[in-house]
Amino acid sequence: MSATDSENSVTNNKLVNDKDLPLREDIRFLGRMLGDTLREQDGDSAFELVENIRQTAIRFHRDQDLKARDELDEILNQLSDKDSLPVVRAFSYFSLLSNIAEDVHHNRRRRAHLRAGSPPQAGSVTLALERILESRKDISILVDFFSKAMISPVLTAHPTEVQRRSILDCQLTIERLLKERARTELTPNELRHNEEGLRATIQILWQTRMLRPTRLSVYDEIENGLAYYSYTFLTEIPYIYAKIEDLLERRLGKDAPYVTSFLRIGSWIGGDRDGNPFVTHDVMLRAVERQSSVALDFYIDAVQKIGRSMSLTEQLVQVSDEVQQLAATAPDIPNRSDEPYRRIFLSIAARLVATAHQLGHQVTQYTPAETRAPYTSSTEFLHDLNVIIHSLKQHKSSWIARGALRNLSRAVDVFGFHLAPLDMRQHSKIHEQVVSELFECSTGRKGYAQLSEKDRTEWLLKEISQPRSILVSYADFSDLAQSELRILQCAAEIHRRFGRVAMSNYIISMTTDIINVLEVAFLLQQVGLLQAGENPQLHLNIIPLFETISDLRSCSVIMDQLFSLPYYRKLLSSRANVQEVMLGYSDSNKDGGFITSNWEIYKAEIELTKVFAKHKVELRLFHGRGGTVGRGGGPSYQSILAQPPGSVNGQIRVTEQGEVISSKYAEPEIGRRNLETLAAATMEATLLSRDSIGTNSDRYYSAMEKLASVSFATYRDLVYETPGFKQFFLESTPIREMAGLHIGSRPPSRKNSDAIEDLRAIPWVFSWSLSRMMLPGWYGFGHAIEAFVNHADQDGQGLALLQEMYREWPFMQTLLSNMDMVLAKTDMGIASRYAELVEDVVLREQIFGRIKEEWSRSQKWLFAVTGHTELLQDNPTLARSIRNRTPYIDPLNHLQVELLRRYRSGEDSEEVKRSIHLTINGVTAGLRNSG
Repeated sequence: MSATDSENSVTNNKLVNDKDLPLREDIRFLGRMLGDTLREQDGDSAFELVENIRQTAIRFHRDQDLKARDELDEILNQLSDKDSLPVVRAFSYFSLLSNIAEDVHHNRRRRAHLRAGSPPQAGSVTLALERILESRKDISILVDFFSKAMISPVLTAHPTEVQRRSILDCQLTIERLLKERARTELTPNELRHNEEGLRATIQILWQTRMLRPTRLSVYDEIENGLAYYSYTFLTEIPYIYAKIEDLLERRLGKDAPYVTSFLRIGSWIGGDRDGNPFVTHDVMLRAVERQSSVALDFYIDAVQKIGRSMSLTEQLVQVSDEVQQLAATAPDIPNRSDEPYRRIFLSIAARLVATAHQLGHQVTQYTPAETRAPYTSSTEFLHDLNVIIHSLKQHKSSWIARGALRNLSRAVDVFGFHLAPLDMRQHSKIHEQVVSELFECSTGRKGYAQLSEKDRTEWLLKEISQPRSILVSYADFSDLAQSELRILQCAAEIHRRFGRVAMSNYIISMTTDIINVLEVAFLLQQVGLLQAGENPQLHLNIIPLFETISDLRSCSVIMDQLFSLPYYRKLLSSRANVQEVMLGYSDSNKDGGFITSNWEIYKAEIELTKVFAKHKVELRLFHGRGGTVGRGGGPSYQSILAQPPGSVNGQIRVTEQGEVISSKYAEPEIGRRNLETLAAATMEATLLSRDSIGTNSDRYYSAMEKLASVSFATYRDLVYETPGFKQFFLESTPIREMAGLHIGSRPPSRKNSDAIEDLRAIPWVFSWSLSRMMLPGWYGFGHAIEAFVNHADQDGQGLALLQEMYREWPFMQTLLSNMDMVLAKTDMGIASRYAELVEDVVLREQIFGRIKEEWSRSQKWLFAVTGHTELLQDNPTLARSIRNRTPYIDPLNHLQVELLRRYRSGEDSEEVKRSIHLTINGVTAGLRNSG
């Protein structure tokens, strides 16, 4: 394949300069290799067909040329089912290769920036610390920050991750070889071998099945999630800590504060059973066991490697007394008798193997010569490492202490023997059903759910405060109750085997009142995860999740009521007086639209901050963000800095979902940069005094309230009140066909229903992204701005106020920046082709007409407020990325429309179904954040 058309369009764009030349060369180089592979495997005719489709699609996109559209239709209509497969695969893989070239280019530009001695860019943890040290001379603020900080990206298994591990491994190989190719010292022979490696890997890609033959199981999702620890987390997180420590040491010397392990990874994979019946107690235990196994395997490998290098002899260095004591218990090896460190590492490795065996893991990479006692905890292992580090520093071997050994010590502190805390999540209605059965068992009467809130609260508090359990046996309980109770007992077993840190959070979906929290407390008490008494001990954080617009509006009232319960405050005391609250971006957006969702979350954070301050409780916010703007996605740095003052306060958790996980964390350097960005933004939001909108807050908040009100009404009117909208959605998007794509263990709806209300937010947004309408990310904005401006006074002050808000308020800047991004990815020309799949012509024209009008209106008013004249005017990097990808995503969309038309007309051959699923895969990979 060639890239001539896209290169010309890029070259002619004023935003592009010579810095992007290597990117264009890489895209051309990889495209030529893919084209060669296509010719070799499927012949010249297949190559020419792909090129013809690509060039015609570019003409249609660039000029909205109706002649080009007719030509495209003719080509696609004549395409046989069998011939469609190599075409779809070609465009999917070119899109993938273009993404790889983008990632390599980002890393290359960043390295060039640093080599030139330029200052770190925004989002760098070193820049954040430099700013803090320059603005705040009292380092006690850093001591306080590190003592309580918690920054945690939480991996979740959601059904938009379509890429197989085999494909991802090939992607990483191509990335490595492309980076290697840029090295100027490669000899001609090395360059030839490099190209052979690239060609071989692309051939492997071409001959590898892109789709899974069966639906992902939760076990598959667990293994997929664990891959990112090996790719990135286990090595790059210690690197970030070393970077922080080194900077503080350079700037503050001996006064540098100790940096606690505040940046940690969390996980839902294997513990999130909300709407997923396949997450059982066996699955949850398996998830924790596999996580622990990955951590122990990593430590054993690292200890072996470091130990082999520790040949320091007592004839030349004087080790500490503590090292002497450790060496005395190490294996007695005659030819190593003067090498205490090496003998200690042999002992440590043997103890780690024994620990792994005790935790139920198989160790295949190492068999110790002698058996040793297992470690009782990771703290004991960490102590041994720190004894060695301290001794090395004593005899002036600090460079040895600062290298791999320091990184291993930090990894043990961060990951322990559990790797990452696994969160549990379940829907509040499930808890109510289980508690209802326990109520009947305890009282001998039915009707728990019909009791008043006051009566239920009193009964729950009475039960929670008593050191007794209603549970005797499961025999009389329903299957659902038995399953839930087994899961909770499994959690208690996990605490006993792996420690409480292995499972420290319980999230309640759809929290609507304090009863939902007390019910979970009661269930935890039944299995010993809450120990009652005068000074009760709660062994898990109970985290309410507020998801709908109405729940966001009432969440501060609910938390105020909860904190007013003396017994609950006692429970919080056992959790260091920290209460975590989770805010749902996805369902609130689906419920009320993009503007309203973001504004209600912002207001909720303000009100929660007030309530927590009133009760003197520490607030930790957990942001349930997805990959797309329609589910709360967007640049993390700007999003965190745009939070209300006081709402971050050193503590933040955020979900990392779907295909975003691989795009952020599969490649180590990119992964490290994304982790740094979270840390830097949290530090700055907590410790730097940001420009406050001060006396303008009333004006700005009042304006946002009006915008949100109109946007909410506009969005609800279309989605929930327009007759036939559900039919339009089902026919104009691939929502039904997605069900056959094996991309996740979770069903797409919470109920057996195709009602929009019951559909999960993920497939809702995913479907609109695939059809390129991107409706959840912008619909209602145009109406809201237009109404505000038209109803303001007649001298233009309405628009002037909005422009001022955009200049001065980070929240407004982030809101419009994210909308700018999603509008740039929207393509109404392609969307119109999906709309043509709606059989009712009148319905199609009515609803798509409204969508297109609002799209135009939203673009118009976005430009009016920001002062821009084109989309992504202030984000040339993303604009370039979209331009590079568009020529290879668009043909997949056109092909998908034609294939959907065939399939829905009754042509349900395996080739058609497979091609549809391949186009979904390809468009998703190209868009990079589709769900």
